[in-house]
Amino acid sequence: MSVIKKLTQASHLIDMTDIIREGNPTLRAVAKDVALPLTDEDIVLGEKMLQFLKNSQDPVAAEKMSLRPGVGLAAPQLDISKRIIAVLIPNPEDEEGNPPKEAYALAKVMYNPKIVAHSVQDAALADGEGCLSVDRTVEGLVIRHARVTVDYIDKDGQKQRIKLKGYNAIVVQHEIDHTNGVMFYDRINPENPMAAPEGLLIIE
Repeated sequence: MSVIKKLTQASHLIDMTDIIREGNPTLRAVAKDVALPLTDEDIVLGEKMLQFLKNSQDPVAAEKMSLRPGVGLAAPQLDISKRIIAVLIPNPEDEEGNPPKEAYALAKVMYNPKIVAHSVQDAALADGEGCLSVDRTVEGLVIRHARVTVDYIDKDGQKQRIKLKGYNAIVVQHEIDHTNGVMFYDRINPENPMAAPEGLLIIE
């Protein structure tokens, strides 16, 4: 049974055993564009990737299924070399601890996502980045664009364009990198991991 057939079975919930780790050649391959119109299989895979992220952010489900929390997942991380990413970025509680009006700042499955424009300014997360395919901590500033415009196809097969900045932009760039065979630590300065180029926006 192919990987995608296994993952898209009605009874299957994606968990950490489905996620390949660094060293697997699929993570270094440039993924293929998803054929249009989208197949039911590709649509279901996208939904299941999003469901994995929801489960990973739910303390009860995450403990039960032994999931690491994640805000993004790319099909190559599931050993499927296709340009499909899912992102699920929760909005924070307010200062009084009340839940946000909108649960998510970004909740999308993107097919064939592509960065079509970006800011001159670069940005990096103050605490660095992690990855569900990397079982170790890699210290350092991961230099990315502060703002990006991304074109993609939604699950209905419609072309979409979205402008992102800050944390949302970082997460989407991390996942698009996976479809290009790029790991987050490739963007860390090997000589000086904490080196911040002039004008770098540090996102806390």
